Amino acid sequence: MFVHQHRSRVKSLVKSSKLLALTKMREQKIGFAGFPTPLQKMPRLSKVLGGPRLFVKRDDMTDLAFGGNKARKLEFLFADAKNKGADVVISTGAVQSNCACMVAAAARRLGMKPVLVLVGKEPDVYDGNLLLDKLLSAEIHFIDGYGPHVEDFMKTLANTFRENGYNPYIIPVGASTPSTVPGYTLAMEELVNQFNQIGETIDYVVCACGTGGTQAGLIFGAKLLDVTAKIIGASVFASKDDASRTVAQLVNGSAELFDVDLSIVPEEVVVFDDYIKDGYGVLNHEVTSALKLVAETEGIFLDPVYTGKAMVMLIDLIKKGYFKKDDSVVFFHTGGLPALFMYRNKLGKA
Repeated sequence: MFVHQHRSRVKSLVKSSKLLALTKMREQKIGFAGFPTPLQKMPRLSKVLGGPRLFVKRDDMTDLAFGGNKARKLEFLFADAKNKGADVVISTGAVQSNCACMVAAAARRLGMKPVLVLVGKEPDVYDGNLLLDKLLSAEIHFIDGYGPHVEDFMKTLANTFRENGYNPYIIPVGASTPSTVPGYTLAMEELVNQFNQIGETIDYVVCACGTGGTQAGLIFGAKLLDVTAKIIGASVFASKDDASRTVAQLVNGSAELFDVDLSIVPEEVVVFDDYIKDGYGVLNHEVTSALKLVAETEGIFLDPVYTGKAMVMLIDLIKKGYFKKDDSVVFFHTGGLPALFMYRNKLGKA
């Protein structure tokens, strides 16, 4: 009897700590992204592929710039920036970075000056996200190659702004840190609530995996909510081992940050690197076919860099019999649509 009471008390304490963590997460963000995002069925795509039951979570419709997953993460970083009295926000990414563009948009919405350090050469024509950066009047610096020198350059810029009376705040590449993982932890809670409303259960969640924050947040959310759904990531540049290690570190770092007695090992992270193919952002026949198939069946546009490759993975796993026909599989649409226009020459001939 005493053992039973002890176990019940332990379970109650664990549940309380998880609920407290979710409450803390809600309190530590600034609300500018228009949640919840829609959950939609994809019956025509499911029929063409021969099952399973497919859903899409439309995070391409977050209320910031052209939408996308970074909005959920930036709610936490900009809350911190605002609390610290920042008036300049400095961030980095590739020349066509979705995250950098959304940082600039969020900064403008909150009355801050956006400064972007973009990796690559300045193009002759400003298009895609770079055009949007210009419309946002972001201060743009182009720099060659990724590496420690990028972070050093951002720190130098920050020091210069301080010397001129500003209060700068630096946001790392991809905005994926233990403090932003809760963006997708709360997204998982949002998704579970939407499924409860329609009387369904989630079996699998599929997403692209870049810097790891989205998949980490979904895994952390599933753990906190005791959801058994498997979270599957499609790596867009890192090896399976590197990606799973990064995701696990983000989950564990966030759990520690929010005082949750929870940890995972990289082997628990389900991520595939088979779909990187020719490299990050390289359009191939499989991605082009996936973009067209989803557009033709559901009227939904995906991007060539992230969601396109995640959809290639989903289609391939379905063909290989990875899912049962009656499984409920959610595809997280993480945005990135401005990148479509950078591939207009190839896609226009598809």
